[in-house]
Amino acid sequence: MELKGFSTQHFNTGCGRDDCSSAPASSEIAGLSRRGFLCSAVAGTAAVLAGATVSSIKPALAQSTLTPDQALKELMDGNERFVGGQLKSLNEDLSILKAKTAEKQEPFAAILSCADSRVPVEFVFDQSIGHLFVVRVAGNIATPEITASLEYGIAVLGTKVLVVLGHSNCGAVKATIEGKAVPGQIGALFAPIWAAVNAAGPNLDAAIDANAKLQATLLSRSSPIIAGAIKDGKLKVVPARYDIASGKVSLLT
Repeated sequence: MELKGFSTQHFNTGCGRDDCSSAPASSEIAGLSRRGFLCSAVAGTAAVLAGATVSSIKPALAQSTLTPDQALKELMDGNERFVGGQLKSLNEDLSILKAKTAEKQEPFAAILSCADSRVPVEFVFDQSIGHLFVVRVAGNIATPEITASLEYGIAVLGTKVLVVLGHSNCGAVKATIEGKAVPGQIGALFAPIWAAVNAAGPNLDAAIDANAKLQATLLSRSSPIIAGAIKDGKLKVVPARYDIASGKVSLLT
């Protein structure tokens, strides 16, 4: 998908800034390093799992034969239960904890979420232990480290859908719009969000949605692992927005 106001060069770098595009060699080296790490991780994880004794009790939805579309539907059905106050995951959590099924994980979905404490991802989608591979960072931004973590969830763990989850009243996006001086290293969060703010303007809601779309597109295009999984029909990448007041998740198109 394209966002009005910036070119595709924003999707070829890990930082989202124009000045990063002048150093393709570093990007290529970083990409090769991440691919090398994941190749090693796949081999190592396969060896560990081959020797593990897996409990006979597994998370109910753990991957199984879900397609990307079915995985997304399960998330949205869970959000409907959350909004309607009909959670079922808490009882599942207790059963899994009692069974001590700690040897293996088979999440069916990966979620890139903001670190905001008002966005309890497992509750939002009413999913139990082992169902979601959640990566959280302020502003739900796709930095190299975040991308590497999501690549692991897809290449090693086999998640079927990746949701980039923005949320209402996001402080990271709001601070980027305001552009004020901040203490410590907080300002490092702004660079990956700038392109979305430039495209959407000062309207906070529009910028939040633009940022979720931008990060989803960045992941889909800049990561060979994610792009390959999409091409092979094994993965769907979807930007979404969580409304803190209502609890509703809306898919963004």
